[in-house]
Amino acid sequence: MAGTRSLKPLVAWLVLMLLNTAAFAATLTATRIWPSPDYTRITLESDAPISFKHFTLGNPDRLVVDLEGLDQNEALANLPAMINPNDPLVANVRSALNRPGVTRIVFELKSPVKPSVFALKPLGEYGHRLVIDLYSAASADAIQALAQGQSPASLPNQTDSTVNSPQPNTTPKYERLMMVAIDAGHGGEDPGARGASGSQEKNITLMVARKLKERIDAEPNMRAYLTRDGDYFIPLHDRVVKARGVKADLFVSVHADAFIRPEARGSSVFALSENGATSAAARWLAKKENEADLIGGVNIDVKDQYLKRTLIDLSQTATINDSLRLAKYVLNEIGEVNTLHKNEVEQAGFAVLKAPDIPSILVETAFISNPEEEKRLADEAYQDKLANAILTGIKAYFDKHPPAARTRVAREI
Repeated sequence: MAGTRSLKPLVAWLVLMLLNTAAFAATLTATRIWPSPDYTRITLESDAPISFKHFTLGNPDRLVVDLEGLDQNEALANLPAMINPNDPLVANVRSALNRPGVTRIVFELKSPVKPSVFALKPLGEYGHRLVIDLYSAASADAIQALAQGQSPASLPNQTDSTVNSPQPNTTPKYERLMMVAIDAGHGGEDPGARGASGSQEKNITLMVARKLKERIDAEPNMRAYLTRDGDYFIPLHDRVVKARGVKADLFVSVHADAFIRPEARGSSVFALSENGATSAAARWLAKKENEADLIGGVNIDVKDQYLKRTLIDLSQTATINDSLRLAKYVLNEIGEVNTLHKNEVEQAGFAVLKAPDIPSILVETAFISNPEEEKRLADEAYQDKLANAILTGIKAYFDKHPPAARTRVAREI
């Protein structure tokens, strides 16, 4: 009996230690904030899963997120300094221990929001992530506005390059305005491929996309729309919705290839396939690019119709044929700028190319994993040549295959 009594303090101490350990089971390893015209994303990365609850308050507008078992540390303390004064939604953020074992984060808002809070399991370079997506509740988000046919000129994520672009005096070749949607691959939480010198695909693609937009906007009766014009993540399906919302005649997704061996090199152009990939390499690349949603982080339980909906099940044969024609014109022009990885257009099941009514191509500008090509991709002169080549290919396609009058078929989704 005496031996049993002597163990009681030890047992009590062990129970207390276990409770304290459970109370602070996770430690933040990083915090990130990604403001964009469509929404603001806050990412809390940790070394273990975090239990959470959230609710909104008014007068003033706030989002409250309660995190169970999270230790207060420097990563959380640094969060307020990350708020951009130009963030359209978030004014400030503060955190404190609300009650034993529960840390409360309060986001002070500039207007009411529609939050989406979800957890992501470890993937790639990331640990456990808690993602807080804030959408404006005061007005339709940009995706909804696009789906309703809002004019591209009034959209918030466009740099008006037409102001500073030279306007030729030639007579327009086309009877109506030709709209080209340019998609800079990756962004935000999804950096894409990385080069040996530290280049990130998401930055290279945005620079090339902006240059291409500037050149298209300078053409008579042609305008371009960027699916993203900053460093933020957009799900693959939303990129398609954006392109359809501006009634794009073409969709061009810009990427920088990567492979496990640094000697891989050359540019490529891809179109969608209904019947499997044209090569094992194309299948591998499509799988890698389609994983962008997993890396960038998509709430699979979201009920928002613009993020959850499925595109109309229509035969895409005619659209794919047009995509192949466009891809061949662009491939021919890029071959004058860089070595081609393959001399023909390839096909695979790229999710970002699945608009049923827009000829769509994916351009792999070069291999960022190749040290020589990585250096070229970071060079503005080379980026200029790429943009010029893609534009020349687009113009050659329009000259031979001018789009017909617009139709409402398949535009409503």
